[in-house]
Amino acid sequence: MRQISPTLISFHSSLSFSFPSLPANPRLQIPVRFRFHIRSMASHVVGYPRIGPKRELKFALESFWDGKSNAEELHKVASDLRVSIWKQMADAGIKYIPSNTFSYYDQVLDTTAMLGAVPSRYGWSGGDIGFDVYFSMARGNASVPAMEMTKWFDTNYHYIVPELGLETEFSYASRKAVQEYKEARALGIDTVPVLVGPVSYLLLSKPAKGVGKSFSLLSLLDKILPIYMEVVAELKAAGASWIQFDEPTLVMDLDSHKLHAFTHAYKELESSVSGLNVLIETYFADLPAEAYNTVTALKGVTAIGFDLVRGSNTLDLIKNGYPLGKYLFAGVVDGRNIWANDLDASLSTLQALEGVVGKDKLVVSTSCSLLHTVVDLVNETKLDEELKSWLAFAAQKLLEVNGLAKALSGQKDEAFYSANAAAHASRRSSPRVTDEDVQIATAALKGSDHRRATNVSARLESQHEKLNLPIIPTTTIGSFPQTLELRKIRREYKASKISEEDYVKAIKEEIAAVVKLQEELGIDVLVHGEPERNDMVEYFGEQLSGFAFTVNGWVQSYGSRCVKPPIIYGDVSRPKSMTVFWSKLAQSMTQRPMKGMLTGPVTILNWSFVRNDQPRNETCYQIALAIKNEVEDLEKAGIGVIQIDEAALREGLPLRKSEQQFYLDWAVHSFRITNSAVQDSTQIHTHMCYSNFNDIIDSIIEMDADVITIENSRSNEKLLSVFREGGVKYAAGMGPGVYDIHSPRIPSTEEIVDRVNKMLTVLDSKFLWVNPDCGLKTRKYSEVKPALSNMVAAAKLARNNLAANKYKLLILCRKRYNTR
Repeated sequence: MRQISPTLISFHSSLSFSFPSLPANPRLQIPVRFRFHIRSMASHVVGYPRIGPKRELKFALESFWDGKSNAEELHKVASDLRVSIWKQMADAGIKYIPSNTFSYYDQVLDTTAMLGAVPSRYGWSGGDIGFDVYFSMARGNASVPAMEMTKWFDTNYHYIVPELGLETEFSYASRKAVQEYKEARALGIDTVPVLVGPVSYLLLSKPAKGVGKSFSLLSLLDKILPIYMEVVAELKAAGASWIQFDEPTLVMDLDSHKLHAFTHAYKELESSVSGLNVLIETYFADLPAEAYNTVTALKGVTAIGFDLVRGSNTLDLIKNGYPLGKYLFAGVVDGRNIWANDLDASLSTLQALEGVVGKDKLVVSTSCSLLHTVVDLVNETKLDEELKSWLAFAAQKLLEVNGLAKALSGQKDEAFYSANAAAHASRRSSPRVTDEDVQIATAALKGSDHRRATNVSARLESQHEKLNLPIIPTTTIGSFPQTLELRKIRREYKASKISEEDYVKAIKEEIAAVVKLQEELGIDVLVHGEPERNDMVEYFGEQLSGFAFTVNGWVQSYGSRCVKPPIIYGDVSRPKSMTVFWSKLAQSMTQRPMKGMLTGPVTILNWSFVRNDQPRNETCYQIALAIKNEVEDLEKAGIGVIQIDEAALREGLPLRKSEQQFYLDWAVHSFRITNSAVQDSTQIHTHMCYSNFNDIIDSIIEMDADVITIENSRSNEKLLSVFREGGVKYAAGMGPGVYDIHSPRIPSTEEIVDRVNKMLTVLDSKFLWVNPDCGLKTRKYSEVKPALSNMVAAAKLARNNLAANKYKLLILCRKRYNTR
């Protein structure tokens, strides 16, 4: 292929020249086009969705993990996606295009690979880190568990938590950042390589197993900085002119020691980055004043990016003083929601900032990576035109960023702005948004805290009489494996290819099989397996008013796991019952208690794209009333155990401590609304997963559930420390997860017994439940059956040990009595 200088400016303008005589790239089968543009527009994107518009990466990963494709085929899909993304941004007119935001699993795990910080249990002996080690860290393997996974700040994205200690040996083990920069440059697209910043990387890590809790992760800063220097040197040699360090922890409440680490890190990097433009990117909240002062004073830093959507107060800090000569990357286009930007309002904000930093130093950007939103509205064929006009997915947000940049440079597209203004006017006046009855019912909630009539100890006695469960009962969290055949049945029914009668018959057979399996395994409280459900939020949203749904609105949650968040555009109510038919049917198949399975209001809210025209708590109260109606209908139908999942309660916790109590108050209140009217003998469960719950344990207790099942095993039983060291006394049912369902690894009975024994050192046996960490939807039956069998066997062993110990104690007491 003939060579042309790759140092081309990849942003949109009025002239574009192609070279049709150049051959197409044979690997990608995409004609290579080179563009020379007249005038730059100061536009930037923090990051972009990597899963693909039709989840191409998901399917390629799962095919590779299942042994149906090889590494070369996976690499090809990944390369095609990267090229497509870069070209899309270039064509949309974005000047500062990010690279190294693509990942096969997670960007923090990529940084762990770059630093060679591989825990010893994975047997890595140095050299480049291949897929075997990389995916073992992410997912575990047959012999070792995965690394901990937890929520990325207050989003529904999960990252793999680095495990570090004094013994961790760092080495430059992955050149992914440099390779992807070169890959884009070869296409004629000059990008901004993105790295997770060194300080945020350490602050997002945890001490490795066996390392004392007093160990300072920041003490490792000087050990990782030389590797960052190597990466920077290679990027400079490859031709990079900009580099972006993501330091989102700057928005947290950090003490002076942690803030000083940023000063130290970038002072040390200053000589290495000389000749490069350095962007420090922050997002997800306002910067505290101390952090703002720290980041604006950093040495060797050319530009700073701010989230001006969730961090609107940062505007005041900027207006009161911004360093002369530094670029300001203004994140005015929301990277976490799907509503069309108010272009006039954003332009007004930008013009005000222009007066502070100067026209030449202001860059229009997204508030954060677009990873947290949907890829492209073009793929949505079933949303009505009115609703679509209110929305902007990632591809449309690129146009918004560029449209704002053009307007700022004096090239305002009047038609684009007029259409935007008309869409906002349509949304404000649309009758589908407001339901007066719902507004009145929600307003009436404010006079009560909605607690159940009696305390939990009295309720548990009533439930014990009714349910007659053994000590240390077993259960699962809700879903069972969703096979290809099951997904096909739902898909065909939705497409009207099979009748309702055939659909109900097929789902009924699946429920019967799941019930039979649980009875054979000896599980005490059963679930129906949720075969009729596509997603724990979408399923309910489809049956509630005020919700809309996409066809291809997928967002990455972790690895290959994607979710399709509903869109809450209006007031929420429940037209009719949603789960009673299936729950009643399942209960009729067994004499054992069958859980009614619901998703709680806070989780539905936090896992949806929420309307931004009223406070989030008002929307949550509306959802709570709808779920309350469903809970009461389940109880009337004879369902004695009802689980109201609040998996995302912790996720919505604001990052700043000053804002957290208000959120917790209305979130906990919303949960209590759902079950405040049920009888004492009806047992209310809730479930939470994959977050750090220790700091909100008091609010969890305030939820007043009868039983809480909660993730525990993947985080190395971090939850137990709140009872062991925090002195928290919990007087209701508690089921800390005994095995990680996000790994294909099958835990042994002995391993689960060991976990249960640890739980019994901090929890009373009369309150302890045994269950997996989370639902089993993503697993295979070949993994689920032996894992649950071992779990039930472990619970029986624990019961027998307790009985034996009580018998020994009784004999000892008798002996002592007889010797008196």
